[in-house]
Amino acid sequence: MKALVIGSGGREQALAWKIGLSGLITDIYMAPGNGGALPKCHNAPVGVSDFEGLRGLIKEHGIELVVVGPEVPLVEGIVDYLREDPELDELYIVGPTKRGAMLEGSKDFAKDFMQRHGIPTAKHRTFTSETLEEGLRYLMEEEQAPYVLKADGLAAGKGVVIPETLEEAQAEMREMLGGKFGSAGAHVVVESYLTGIECSVFVLTDGKDYMLLPTAKDYKRIGEGDTGKNTGGMGAVSPVPFVDDAFMQRVEERIIKPTIAGLRSEGIDYRGFIFFGLMNVGGDPYVIEYNCRMGDPETEAVMLRIKGDLVGSMLALRDQILGEMEPLLEFPQVAATVVAVSEGYPDDYAKGYTITGLESASNASDTQLFHMGTKATDQGIVTAGGRVLAVSAMGDTISSALDKAYRRIGEIRYDGINYRKDIGQDLLKL
Repeated sequence: MKALVIGSGGREQALAWKIGLSGLITDIYMAPGNGGALPKCHNAPVGVSDFEGLRGLIKEHGIELVVVGPEVPLVEGIVDYLREDPELDELYIVGPTKRGAMLEGSKDFAKDFMQRHGIPTAKHRTFTSETLEEGLRYLMEEEQAPYVLKADGLAAGKGVVIPETLEEAQAEMREMLGGKFGSAGAHVVVESYLTGIECSVFVLTDGKDYMLLPTAKDYKRIGEGDTGKNTGGMGAVSPVPFVDDAFMQRVEERIIKPTIAGLRSEGIDYRGFIFFGLMNVGGDPYVIEYNCRMGDPETEAVMLRIKGDLVGSMLALRDQILGEMEPLLEFPQVAATVVAVSEGYPDDYAKGYTITGLESASNASDTQLFHMGTKATDQGIVTAGGRVLAVSAMGDTISSALDKAYRRIGEIRYDGINYRKDIGQDLLKL
């Protein structure tokens, strides 16, 4: 069987790596792919939003399984587009329809969905440029700090700001509704700030049943000690120490099951991954956000911990027989991921710097290297994005996994390389 993974980042390469371990898969195409090389993998120069090109690629190579990595093509409706082609009615697709992807594509939709189905989340209000003055008054009346402001649409993981003062919050609202995040910020959601520890919970669902995947915690801020601007993610650890059986039971009963049931009751066809960004508030889980796909860089840690063949579960989605499959098991070890970024990220950064030290990292037996923003050239592998590489490692403890990942990433060089040195340190104190 041939598979197509749509996307070019570390999440997509981690998915391709895991899929490639399956005896069911002979070839994997990544569109558009990156500078990394994996067994069975071939890059295909087709953009994630080039629906016609992707359909042609599927037909040309006789691809039977499609896994959609990033949120943009899902929100744009790639699944609906492929399903509309009668020649592809036997295609196995991992990803929700356009309506299902609204869970991530619109934070306002997601918050209203949670309210309709009694799913615990922070109190919120949504404002537009026409209701800017009302929004400014709302911030003043709340009299709380810090404040949480979110761009309603997709903003590459950077559409959330958490101002510490009322003045900063009002200024941010003006900027966001004034076009700071483009059309993604046409609506701004203001939430109450929740105090607790974040974690990421993932499920694979066929719209009827679901299968739990390993939990993880990611690190979004650019600076150590969780300081500075939000990024797409600077590292991750799986599993999360505080996510015990009692907490997960609350997550399933209060969040996962109502979400799946809510999608069904509203006639939303959802067959893919759901990411639940949660806050543990005194032992009670609250939803911070939904994603309609796997997280990045959590996937680079989670895939290492899945025991067995993920492809079989993916194939069960089409015919909605996931409930008949055996649950996915997890390796007991810890997986840790550290991300190397370009100097200047998440703001402006330069590209095209040659990367050295990749050979030892690629061939290591105790770590796994995932390319995120790289490109293969005649001069070798060069940087091509803000987040460049992710190094993942397994260990018996958080410390041992981190030690391996940091040792390996320390061998990699390119101009302006930067990575956080404190990934996972907070978990060591729990």
